Amino acid sequence: MPIKRFLITRKILLFTVLVGIVSGLSAIVFYVLLDFFKWLFLEVLAGYKTPSAPGEVSLMDVFGFEFLGFGWSWVIALVPAIGGLISGFLVYRYAPEAEGHGTDAVIHAVHSLKGFMRGRVAVVKTFASAVTIGSGGSAGREGPIAQISSSVISVLARKFNLTEKEREIMVLVAAAAGIGSIFKSPIGGALFGVEVPYKKDYEADVFVPALIASFIGYTIFCLFAGWQPIFRTPPYTFSPYELPLFALLGLICGILARLYVETFYAVRNIFRRMRIKNYYKPAIGGLLVGLLGLIFPQVLSSGYGWVQIAIYGKLAIELMIILIFMKILATSLTIGSGGSGGVFAPSVVIGAMIGGSIGLIFSRLFPNIVCDAGVFVIIGMASFFAGAAKVPLTAIIIIAEMTGDYNLLPAAILASMISYVISGERSIYESQLEYREESPIHLPEIIDSALERILVKEIASPDFIAIKHGENLKNVYRTLTGKGAVVAPVVDEEGSYKGVVSVYDVLRVPEDKWGSLKVSEIVNAEQFEQFFVTLDDSLKKAISLMLEKRIPRVPVVKIDEEGKKKVIGCIKHEDIIKALYYKTK
Repeated sequence: MPIKRFLITRKILLFTVLVGIVSGLSAIVFYVLLDFFKWLFLEVLAGYKTPSAPGEVSLMDVFGFEFLGFGWSWVIALVPAIGGLISGFLVYRYAPEAEGHGTDAVIHAVHSLKGFMRGRVAVVKTFASAVTIGSGGSAGREGPIAQISSSVISVLARKFNLTEKEREIMVLVAAAAGIGSIFKSPIGGALFGVEVPYKKDYEADVFVPALIASFIGYTIFCLFAGWQPIFRTPPYTFSPYELPLFALLGLICGILARLYVETFYAVRNIFRRMRIKNYYKPAIGGLLVGLLGLIFPQVLSSGYGWVQIAIYGKLAIELMIILIFMKILATSLTIGSGGSGGVFAPSVVIGAMIGGSIGLIFSRLFPNIVCDAGVFVIIGMASFFAGAAKVPLTAIIIIAEMTGDYNLLPAAILASMISYVISGERSIYESQLEYREESPIHLPEIIDSALERILVKEIASPDFIAIKHGENLKNVYRTLTGKGAVVAPVVDEEGSYKGVVSVYDVLRVPEDKWGSLKVSEIVNAEQFEQFFVTLDDSLKKAISLMLEKRIPRVPVVKIDEEGKKKVIGCIKHEDIIKALYYKTK
């Protein structure tokens, strides 16, 4: 019973290249639409220009669509509601699975839908998310691009006749490549595909194709958007004296990540209980976000520009502390109400505000140790997302790549791992499973492993029917049907194994000959010479023989020093089912 494992064949390698190309182009399309809607909704209608990070190219500025500024500031309260209404109509009318932050839908498709995603999801998610974020909704690009790329690849995988296992892997590869592209983080994107399906495990088969596809997508996207990392950071020299402070930061991030997840799902559950049409729920969430935005415009849209300002140390401690909780609330309202957008960017902003406020406090308390509070902003980003999303390796590498500074790794590793442990079991990605063994995609491997580990002697039954080779067919038929057996071993007078006989073997012979024909005359001893197992054989061998001969039980024999085979028991298919049930629970 061979198990089909994921192999990087020539076909898969070529398809991986296609995944990278599709993901890179999808990231460009989504980026352009997002920039356009941000200009239209926030700048033209509301007269508000959000600050940008150095690595974020504003295409409207490049093409000469300058900030017009003739909107009214109070319109900020309405613009996210308008975006939510448009997004809600697109999602719930054409593709309800595009609701929410997207990454969960990808994980669910892999674990429960065999990698199946509808092609229309890509179109709906692209426009719905661009409108949601562009109109000021507190959401990010990670979830949408993951779902956009994955849905396109799911369709192409079916067109190219990939197996279920290959399709499941390629859907994760596409999500990884999309994230690696739009965040200019190819290694982090690849690790995301490996880590995100599970809270405490890894999908190792994804890494190599994800790394290839992610670098291809990253190259295509950067040819369009530039090669500069998203954030600009001052030079940092690692100091071991700061490690206790980073450990404390990780502890605080873990606690607040727990608050973030609980708040997010509490708000989502409130909206799900509302007895109004789903179309209108994102508009209500958007209106509440807009009202928050009147007081704290920093919570609107993805907010990477505010992260850069925090890195420069130009935000007050009091404001950053307030923004931690306002951004948690705004994100919960935007996405929990059914709006379409990712949770990575808001997590980065929340983590940055935690790190920024704590960093400034530490710089005042320990001026001889903390030379640059901006470093805490970056470490806060990594450790908070590690705790909220249960992807510590991804968070560490993505932040290093988004800043272009690998000197931050020791501090990021310490803080992220502490946050990951402290944050508890619940994740912002609800579809994540604990371990690989819980995913249906690994059921064949689990069964195969269990069959290899369980030996025949553990479940073999000594209670069996044996047919003497001199019996006539009439007695054989009476014995088998009387015992409710389909098949039984045939033995000679000394009990040595000679083959098997089934009810169907008897029924092939005309009934008027049953009294004269002996069972030895119809048993094909040569065909069934090797149809047996010993006590030290595995159940995998037993079930392989059953499948090969299409017979529901296998004789168990003991071979003596002279090579004679004596039947001492049998293995039935129901014995194997019971063993697998209890061994894989």
